[in-house]
Amino acid sequence: LSARPCPVETTDLILTPPLVGIFIHESVGHPTELDRVFGTEANFAGTSHLVPEKLNNFKFGSDLVTIVADATTPGGLGSFWFDDEGVKAQKVDLIKDGLFVGYLSSRETARTLGQVSNGMMRAQRWCHIPLVRMTNINLEPRQGTLDAVIAETDGYLLDGFKSVSIDDKRLNFNLGAEIGWRIKDGKMVEVIKNPVLSGITYEYWRSCNFVGGKESWVLYGIPSCGKGEPIQVVKVGHGAPPIRLAKVRLGV
Repeated sequence: LSARPCPVETTDLILTPPLVGIFIHESVGHPTELDRVFGTEANFAGTSHLVPEKLNNFKFGSDLVTIVADATTPGGLGSFWFDDEGVKAQKVDLIKDGLFVGYLSSRETARTLGQVSNGMMRAQRWCHIPLVRMTNINLEPRQGTLDAVIAETDGYLLDGFKSVSIDDKRLNFNLGAEIGWRIKDGKMVEVIKNPVLSGITYEYWRSCNFVGGKESWVLYGIPSCGKGEPIQVVKVGHGAPPIRLAKVRLGV
């Protein structure tokens, strides 16, 4: 209760896996759903800035950022054998070394781009119409541990998901954490309360200069991702290590 309120400054930020997971969900998972891109489904989470003209042309993140949709992830809430159009579960690149390279698609939406479905059609139950949905949207690990990146950082560490809001194009966002720590001389020296970061989604991913290794990669699940009208709820997963963002905005 006596912790210092979140400051407003430009600084280096370390995000732990739970926060990285929800950031992936909102900034990569939903905007790569191809029905949103075409505007045929916009309820609950809007459309997308990732239009087809950006495919294989748009630098979404730094070279360290590779994000996949992997319905074969062991133990993932978004794992299955076949989607609800009978397409086999698979691993699909969405962001490859920072470049936007792929969508979540169905047979119908993929054909519009001259592609084949990558198996993302899912329904809540047998009586619902399948929609393009996330599976397990994972940030691929690189190298390094949380302790190691803390030791070489002067900035802040944010942990624990608290709140998120984002515009209908999945660009402007606000992400709140449960707790933050001031890092000075490589040590966590002070707690801050109500930490929040806000800005443009891809600008934060472009600032990423550290992605943790396999030993720090953690798989989380979201049991109630909603979409559609009437709304359908499905389970999705997100695996991620800690990351560091360089010179980004903390506070609002």
